[in-house]
Amino acid sequence: MEEAVARIPSNRAAPLIRELFADLPPACDGPRLVAGLVSFRGLRPERTYDDVARIARELVRLARPGGGRTPENPADRPVALVLGRTLAALGELDLDDVAAVRMGPQDCARRLRRAVPGADRELSGEQAWFHDQLLDNVCLHILHFLVRHSPYIAGRLAEQSHRIRQLVDLNDADAVRRPRPSPEDLAFEEEYAAFLVRRHNRLTIHGIDLPNAPGSWPLDATYLSLGAEFATPVEGSSGQPALPADRALAGQERVLLRGVAGSGKTTLVQWLAVAVARNDLPGELAALRGRVPFVLPVRHFAREGFPAPGEFLSVGRCQAALPVGEPPGWAVRVLVEGRALLLVDGIDEAPEARREELRAGLRRLLHIHPGTVCLVTTRPSAVEPDWLAREGFGELMLAPMSRDQVAGFIRHWHRAARHDGGGDQDRLDGYEQRLLHSVRVYRELRRLATNPLMCGLICALNRDRAGTLPQGRKELYDAAMDMLLQRRDPERDVLHADDVELQRAPRERLLQKLAHRMLTEDRADLDRETAVAVLDRHLPAIPAARSQGDAEKIFGHLLHRTGLLRESDDGRVEFVHRTFQDYLSAKEIVTRGRFEDLVDHAHEAGWEEIVRMAAAHARPDECARFIERLLAPCGHLKTSETKHRRLMAAACLEHVTELDPETRKLVRDRTEKIVNPTDPLGARNLGWIGPVVLELLPDPATVPDDKAYLLAVTATRVRDEAAVDYLVRLRDRSSLRVRAELARAWRNFDTARYAREIVSRLDPEGLYFPVSDLSELRALRDMGGRDRIQIAGGFTPEELLHGTVRDRLTHLWLAYDLGVDMGWLSAFPRLHTIRVNPRLPRVGGVPEGIRIIAR
Repeated sequence: MEEAVARIPSNRAAPLIRELFADLPPACDGPRLVAGLVSFRGLRPERTYDDVARIARELVRLARPGGGRTPENPADRPVALVLGRTLAALGELDLDDVAAVRMGPQDCARRLRRAVPGADRELSGEQAWFHDQLLDNVCLHILHFLVRHSPYIAGRLAEQSHRIRQLVDLNDADAVRRPRPSPEDLAFEEEYAAFLVRRHNRLTIHGIDLPNAPGSWPLDATYLSLGAEFATPVEGSSGQPALPADRALAGQERVLLRGVAGSGKTTLVQWLAVAVARNDLPGELAALRGRVPFVLPVRHFAREGFPAPGEFLSVGRCQAALPVGEPPGWAVRVLVEGRALLLVDGIDEAPEARREELRAGLRRLLHIHPGTVCLVTTRPSAVEPDWLAREGFGELMLAPMSRDQVAGFIRHWHRAARHDGGGDQDRLDGYEQRLLHSVRVYRELRRLATNPLMCGLICALNRDRAGTLPQGRKELYDAAMDMLLQRRDPERDVLHADDVELQRAPRERLLQKLAHRMLTEDRADLDRETAVAVLDRHLPAIPAARSQGDAEKIFGHLLHRTGLLRESDDGRVEFVHRTFQDYLSAKEIVTRGRFEDLVDHAHEAGWEEIVRMAAAHARPDECARFIERLLAPCGHLKTSETKHRRLMAAACLEHVTELDPETRKLVRDRTEKIVNPTDPLGARNLGWIGPVVLELLPDPATVPDDKAYLLAVTATRVRDEAAVDYLVRLRDRSSLRVRAELARAWRNFDTARYAREIVSRLDPEGLYFPVSDLSELRALRDMGGRDRIQIAGGFTPEELLHGTVRDRLTHLWLAYDLGVDMGWLSAFPRLHTIRVNPRLPRVGGVPEGIRIIAR
């Protein structure tokens, strides 16, 4: 069926929803049972159950194409019957109106479905899908009714009430026909879309600097969809796998996307802008068709405040490059018509003191234009949990790359290198195969290869060093600097591009000065004049550079010959990636001995990478004194900031080579009590500390199940085999949430060991076992299979048929779209239930007797 999401505008739904409820008193002083508010039960009911059935039939008719202007379709009668019984369950629901609003429409719909067990078995797969989507929409209108008729709810649940009103506005914007733009606007939008494709359809793969290579490759040939996890677990007992990030965005109008440095946030923004501009979107994102994307890098307006609509193109560096001028008021019209897609990239690149102002500006714009779809990206701890919840944003976290994604990236990297004719083809093939083997075998390499930036550096260094790779994060960046600053030009045969001859040391020192200036001014770029002035100030102290020319000449050399700087159309200079800026800033601070600056800022999210890199660069005695100061009490900081600073001390331990045992013990003593997650997002964020966090977490044998779940969330995010030793102590828990979290983390560790020590020991009762690659599928088969399996990776039907124990499978959870007719499922004789992610396209061809649950 084409209409994957059934929406009824509020002006059509409201009168019917009103009939479901009795006349409510104008005020109340507390929660009220929903069952006591309905109009069709009680001592003197105003409506009958026949009325509920009539209302259900009308809601089904309104949800169909034509919005009720067509006659009732006989094929819809089973849907209307089930919907009528489901709505009648409102009269038996043990739920008050406050709890219902707090839950939200989708969770309320789940509660209602559970109140009518077996009803969906009366429906075909397509009918059940339509019923579930329609029920979600009806529950949204029910909650809107409850909010409007309860001052108590509006006062006590202001954020949830605001969110429901926003959802209704967005629902109405999608349910009504939008006005067609003027011919002038349409002509400009065609030019703008073509420009976006030209601008953003290139992906820089760091480290591929082969002879005559352009430095970037087509996005469509190299884009790798990373996984994304929901910041708060969805309702349901078996956990949610990491979905491809582009699919995880499906069905969400506003998303805050968190990801570590180099994790691919900006690349996802680029891909989304290009896909929307081309109108080339996967089925899950069909709701974005016809949208106009605005790419808004925060670094370009961090100090000026959130831009007005008329400034969108200028902050996106589009205005000067477009072949035609923007029609007056065009951006405002796009917003008013509900056609805008805002891609706000890098909130963490704004000074911390300005982030609240940016949030206020975004809030005002979204309040004025509620039909706007928006994606905001940030580093994980730059803003607190639920930072944009009041504005209706859900949260996603980019997951570390899985084994298959790392292998896919390595193949993409080498394919791009071969495509551009760089180097001997046979040697590149050999490098690729050796690296694919190394990342499977060597633990240290697996720990480093967690995001696209690190994978790109590993690929480049593997080629540069003929398969000899450095160990450790600092060593990886040291080797990358050596490659880029010392050996890049000679090995590309670029020896006489200019007459400046500098070795690595002076080049790096000068780049450190630029990075440090950006850091002290809390900005991500400098104008060209300032950059030249910084170099001019420091050249007298670096004779090797001073003898080569003036500051302007040296600046041009660094810009064009190091591969670390780039200049925008308006003359602003920035590092090609924030991580390089952090590395060089940290090295400059250590060179100057300015550890007090690190201590003063260690509680700030934007300094996390710098603090860790500085600890790695420092000499042992410097590092010990620095860490001791991080652990010391500080009266002017908030309690949360003091905790963050002490956790940074723990995070540094992973990166230092030499540190006296007393200092290590002091770190553990001062941080042991604060490594105590209280919510899933906090538990996830603790994982960035590294393996040392495992020594600080409490003994899982001493905590209740809810606490054990949070400990599992933290430990499964530590990308080290030591985490398996910790998780072993959680494997015998009966809690389904704990077991589901342990099963979900399978992809993060060595397949065979994790299968043997964790997966095989989990109680299978009610648990879906996820499989994300062929090695996991084979391991599960070798264990004798399982009743419930979750498809958490891309497989072909042939692979699933061969890799599963067919006569054991009873429940299948499709978290991925396999893109084929589902008739092959008839090969599983006991299979009776398929659970489908509602964001996926509709599955077809499901054999008779198998019910589909869209949850």
